[in-house]
Amino acid sequence: MRCTRRTFIKAAGATSLTLAARPSLGFGRSGGAIDRRVLVRRHDPVVTAFDPFSALTVGNGEFAFTADITGLQTFPAECEPTFPLCTTAHWSWHTTPAAEGLRREDFRYRDYDTYGRKVGYATDRRGQEPLFDWLRQNPHRLHLGRIGFELATSNGAPAKPADLRQCRQVLDLWSGVLDSRFELAGQPVRVTTCCHPELDLVAVRVESPLLGSKLLRVLLAFPFASPERGMADWGAIARHTTTFAQQEHNHADFTRKLDETEYRVNLHWRGGALSRRAAHEFVLSGTSGQALELACLFSPGPCSTNLPSFAQTRAASQRSWQRFWQDGGAIDLSGSTDARAAELERRVVLSLYNTAIHCCGSLPSAETGLLCNSWYGKFHLEMHWWHAVHFTAWSRFSRFEKSLAIYERLLPIARDTAQRQGYRGARWPKMIGADGHDSPSPVAPLLIWQQPHPIYYAELCYRNEPSKKTLDRWRDVVLETAEFMASFALLDSARDRFVLGPPLKTVSENTEATTAINPTFELAYWRFGLRVAQDWRERLGLERNPAWDRVLRLLAPLPARDGLYLLQEGLNETYTEWNWEHPALVGAFGMLPGDGVDQATMRRSLARVMQVWQWDRAWGWDFGKAAMCAARTGQPDLAVDALLIDAVKNRYHPNGHNYQRADLTAYLPGNGALLCAVAMMCAGWTDGPSSPTPGFPPNGQWSVRHEGLRQWL
Repeated sequence: MRCTRRTFIKAAGATSLTLAARPSLGFGRSGGAIDRRVLVRRHDPVVTAFDPFSALTVGNGEFAFTADITGLQTFPAECEPTFPLCTTAHWSWHTTPAAEGLRREDFRYRDYDTYGRKVGYATDRRGQEPLFDWLRQNPHRLHLGRIGFELATSNGAPAKPADLRQCRQVLDLWSGVLDSRFELAGQPVRVTTCCHPELDLVAVRVESPLLGSKLLRVLLAFPFASPERGMADWGAIARHTTTFAQQEHNHADFTRKLDETEYRVNLHWRGGALSRRAAHEFVLSGTSGQALELACLFSPGPCSTNLPSFAQTRAASQRSWQRFWQDGGAIDLSGSTDARAAELERRVVLSLYNTAIHCCGSLPSAETGLLCNSWYGKFHLEMHWWHAVHFTAWSRFSRFEKSLAIYERLLPIARDTAQRQGYRGARWPKMIGADGHDSPSPVAPLLIWQQPHPIYYAELCYRNEPSKKTLDRWRDVVLETAEFMASFALLDSARDRFVLGPPLKTVSENTEATTAINPTFELAYWRFGLRVAQDWRERLGLERNPAWDRVLRLLAPLPARDGLYLLQEGLNETYTEWNWEHPALVGAFGMLPGDGVDQATMRRSLARVMQVWQWDRAWGWDFGKAAMCAARTGQPDLAVDALLIDAVKNRYHPNGHNYQRADLTAYLPGNGALLCAVAMMCAGWTDGPSSPTPGFPPNGQWSVRHEGLRQWL
């Protein structure tokens, strides 16, 4: 029996749904079926020179292997400062042992005055720095192992990227296969790299006359874990062990131990010989100048030695990716005359590929997915929406629901958090690893906009399968989420209204938590969440909760001044002094369907945001969020403009990843937001206009064909 990741998933308590996506078929202005292979392949990344921002990944949603221009991880030092080359999986986590005397239960919470009641949040580092930092950095994802070339020039010196000639690398998106060609010392090298769709396995074929010489060898190297971006500490040689056992002439098993973390690596090869060079380094040398093939499986536990061959892996990859592209939604802009259309289509296709690798696994995605560590590899539940919800609009529902089991696992922890703080129901964490424990932070524990997310997700599940099974599965999550939301809203008896905060951190995270009150986006989301939760009570055959209805009736209105919405109540300088970070207010009628929103006011507000916002100080998902608001408010020209604003944080690399800053050079929420916006601009939303493409300008410059996209809520 071949190894799968079932052992890990069972240990994590994950469950699976059998909800089938039901793609609708809709066409834009010019009818006819889209030739999906032609559409996808015209955006195959082609790399002809070494560039870390052109690093390409093969993966399957649970496991990813990122390669440089050689098709392997040959030049990690050159890539590390900007775009690390890592191998990782959703199960690959490491925890540094706590120093003597450090205990999670000794953590001190900071008390915040909450209308005369003290509520503790994990925000204060002072006086407990070692414990604060340990909790924040652990667990962290780890680099499972480097597979790269050892290349030498004809004089024996280690080769550098500049020593490679005639480079041409193509990622065939249709098959998920990476083809890399270059010359070294005047000799050709061809490398084919692919990932198995069901196993955490990378397979490689190398063809070169240099095989069998000392100029080209394959290196398998294992590092110690690190919470830093590159996931690896290559200098901590004595802190981990690699046990090696070679079975027969072409198979080796490795057992890796890093503190309490243990995992296995199985390597099969053809046309080479393996030797151990150092404690954690192994060299695979070709025995002829023909071809060398290898398959390397990473797993959290023992696995069968019956690994698929390179040819079998490549065939499985081709079948899997072709199914991916043929199923679900697609958009073709090739008939457009607007000069921006080709770039928008490229971003869409590459975002579909990258999110399929990084954002549809058994755990929510980190900001950098399975590329490298950001925030120690932990995932942010407020960003889960932007990572995964787009799969539903693109009719790939199964890829969305796979990560939702985390909420069932987290429910007991969320209940404990709410109870500790004196609230009812379940309060969801913000920044967590696989263990589910919220990380301390000056900001994160005070955020609230992730709280209604599970209700939104449950509603998407019900839209996909309106059955008793769906209702029963999400009953506790929906009702206990709403119970917390209702108890978090406090009655301002002087004005006979319920308010949100203080304390709280808004979506923008840039205002003082102890004075922040009634942020526009959060108010709209509270209304949506409680309204939908009442619908769920009725579907379940329960009476409406009168306390929730009272909060809905008396919840403070969205704050506005001079005909424009504000980021939060009292923030009158929203458009002059606070016009940076996230323009969260536009999400109330775009990302959300607009509970409590006056459409005319939002239309004016978006126009002002587009004029005055400091977009270089925004984030990648803000551009898609603004485009969604533009579509809902009937401003399709602004929708396209928002998606393609010329700003540093709206840059998309040749590999399709969204750049943010020097230490965050890939940012999956930007890709997800782009896909959310384009789906809405094509397929529309419930009770929206009947136009086949309501978010694209009807100016004759946009020819938009789309298939299989679903309307938004």
